[in-house]
Amino acid sequence: MGVIMQVVGRFFSLVKFSHTLFAMPFALIGFVLALTTTGNPFTLRLFLLVLLAMVSARNAAMGFNRYLDRDIDALNPRTSSREIPAGIISARSALVFVIANSIVFLLSAFFINQLSFVLSFPALGVLLGYSYMKRVSALSHYVLGIALAIAPTGAYIAVAGSFDMAPVILSFLVLFWVSGFDIIYSLADAGFDREHSLHSVPGTFGVKNALRISSAGHLMVLPFLAWFYLLVNSVANLLGWIYFFGAVVFLVLLLWQHLIVSSRDLSRVNAAFFTANGVASVLFALFTIADLLF
Repeated sequence: MGVIMQVVGRFFSLVKFSHTLFAMPFALIGFVLALTTTGNPFTLRLFLLVLLAMVSARNAAMGFNRYLDRDIDALNPRTSSREIPAGIISARSALVFVIANSIVFLLSAFFINQLSFVLSFPALGVLLGYSYMKRVSALSHYVLGIALAIAPTGAYIAVAGSFDMAPVILSFLVLFWVSGFDIIYSLADAGFDREHSLHSVPGTFGVKNALRISSAGHLMVLPFLAWFYLLVNSVANLLGWIYFFGAVVFLVLLLWQHLIVSSRDLSRVNAAFFTANGVASVLFALFTIADLLF
């Protein structure tokens, strides 16, 4: 048992399982939104399938990113200790892990509903395709944003079996939020990216301009927060002061990460990346779900 747990721990570390905090809370908002606006009943089976689809999709995406970037990671002092370049996990084992999780994701979608299954194929294409983007375009940050933005709309469709504008707006919010903080996270690699012909916003436009672009993206979160509120309440008066408070907390944490990171001081990039955004997504989801339910 100890050996099994050790192996599982290595793969959890490979895919940074704790970073599931970024997209999962928004998926739960989409799930609860569908329950409260469509009248469809909650079932434990569906809930577990949605969780399984979320986790397996992210595992496949992150595992493939680590597999594809293994040679690049070995060259970068910041990433050379990652599991594959460090020899903790073999490249072949990582690829098997990606294939297994991709199959689990597709099967989960199949057992959810027909629309989820049909959409799972292009969704998987986006999730895996993101890993190639840094070799092609500085828009890679926004492709990552799209990959995570699938979560709330996908969870909504799992319950409702159809599209709705409100979860789509929530997905746009996630797109601008994620791409903005991913630009901040990539600041430390600006020089490395330029040296190795990799495309990123900091590597292409410089650190100062990258911070401006990230800030502009995070400013876009505000109108989408308001739009989501208006859309949900146009169907049913479900959101009020609790959602408003959660939105304010979310925005304050976005502002905080821009205050602690500057072009002259990148020492707190990790705090901005994980602490601020992990806490922001969890708190926003808790307040929003509480307002939807109560």
